[in-house]
Amino acid sequence: MTDWKLKRRALHFEVPYPKSVTTAAQAVRFIDHVGFCALFPVKTVALPSLYYAAAKQPGAHWDKYAQLIWKWKDQLPEKRQAFYGKYFKGRGTFISLKHLPYFLAMNETAIPSDDAEDFYAAGRVSREALELWQSLARLGPMPTLELRHACKMETQAGNKRFKKAILELQKLLIVTHSGAEQETESWASNRFDLVARRFPRQFAQARNVSCDQARTVLARKYVELYPEAAAAHIARLFSWTKPQALTALSL
Repeated sequence: MTDWKLKRRALHFEVPYPKSVTTAAQAVRFIDHVGFCALFPVKTVALPSLYYAAAKQPGAHWDKYAQLIWKWKDQLPEKRQAFYGKYFKGRGTFISLKHLPYFLAMNETAIPSDDAEDFYAAGRVSREALELWQSLARLGPMPTLELRHACKMETQAGNKRFKKAILELQKLLIVTHSGAEQETESWASNRFDLVARRFPRQFAQARNVSCDQARTVLARKYVELYPEAAAAHIARLFSWTKPQALTALSL
């Protein structure tokens, strides 16, 4: 696909938002408005992006806007203003506090850390993911290198296992990005925390929402953003079956 076609598709995926997004507070209002969005545009996924909201241009470049939103991905979850983690297609994703309970309920992951072993026994997480989960529960929020050390994943092979497991936990909304910490002289490390601890109110709300209710709310929000979205597309995006998507759209 040519560059101009990719740019046209990327622009088609964005949603109108006439207000300026140049401050962290304005970024929170944008995230609250759309409900959930990508940090940077994802070429193959119809989602609004915070980058476009700030830059007002399709595609993404490492420019002043990218540097700005890169700070917000640390700042907003650290201040408990939005969830941030690698969720949709394993890419950086913001979820508003209003919609976080529905994502947790949809994934059936409003699970207290005391039940982590049962969650593992049911085949919902890998052994490595369980170790990370339990370490964060026991030791509190930790930056990447410290967490790897706590779980004996310091080696190169251990780092590969760590990356796979921490992504697994983020996609299940068990773990959230919670800021950054300067562990070495190079780039600051991501700091991680349990969603249950960082967002206790939303975690508690999720326990009173059924999967069907959650899917209905999220489907309606997505159609609000993309009125022409088909059930098959919504099913792929949220990893639902097509009948689940059709039911969510019909309620």
